[in-house]
Amino acid sequence: MNNAERGILSPYDLRKPLNRFVYWLMILVIILMICSMLYPIVIAFFNGVKANTEVNSFPPTFLPKSWNWDNYGKGWHFIDLTKYLKSTLYIFAGNMVVTVIVLGLASFSLSRLNWRFRKAVYYFFLATLFIPPTTYIIPNFINLKELGLLNSYWAFWLPAGANAFFLLLLKTFFDGINNELFESARIDGASELRNFFQIAFPLSIPIFATLAIFVFGTAWNDWFWPSFVLNGDKYPLATAIKRLVIDARRLDTNIKFAILTMVMLPPVAIFLIFQRFIIRGLHLGGVKG
Repeated sequence: MNNAERGILSPYDLRKPLNRFVYWLMILVIILMICSMLYPIVIAFFNGVKANTEVNSFPPTFLPKSWNWDNYGKGWHFIDLTKYLKSTLYIFAGNMVVTVIVLGLASFSLSRLNWRFRKAVYYFFLATLFIPPTTYIIPNFINLKELGLLNSYWAFWLPAGANAFFLLLLKTFFDGINNELFESARIDGASELRNFFQIAFPLSIPIFATLAIFVFGTAWNDWFWPSFVLNGDKYPLATAIKRLVIDARRLDTNIKFAILTMVMLPPVAIFLIFQRFIIRGLHLGGVKG
């Protein structure tokens, strides 16, 4: 058997009753986990094509008795999804630029530059990870209000440059890049800024792709903070769904589920696209002999 075909357990290991029992138990647990993750999505989809009376009936039914595909059309025309989608994409794009430029350069300096108090700064950011995020919601709001940044996308972009978790994650990744690459570039006269953009950044595509998933997920799912700092015209999609769909009293339940199904699909597609990108990026190498 080739090494590429060799897994954690070989056919010889599965001959033992205990190993075989544990193996099938793990398979069962994985199947249950998959079902628990897919169940809300499937239920939302089925409820989105049911009649409103069927959705509110008891006992509930799993499969719809009649497939009402026009519910999605009604949901699309009930709320201007494209307007709120643009706001979400603006927030995501700005946060991603700040992550690459501000956090990327800051983490690169912590990893590859020698300057005084570098370790002290590193431990300071490490200590901020233990501060609960809810404790600085009000201070952030007051600071943004005094800066006149409320009801603007800078209320998202500016705090994105102070994400300690992303900073330390990037710093750890930069630590793993072979230092000979940067030394060779310095000998050739390259500046530290050029080292970052021409060496560190291309080799860090996998970690930035991973951060893109986190940034997009936050921009897509966060509704609480946008409801503080934005008005109705600039709401991102999650806040608009919470205010205009979930809290709506005169909207049929099946239409609500149809709208929720439509907004659940894009994050899944984005994750799959970046997942493939991460796998390809893992093949990027450093110094080759």
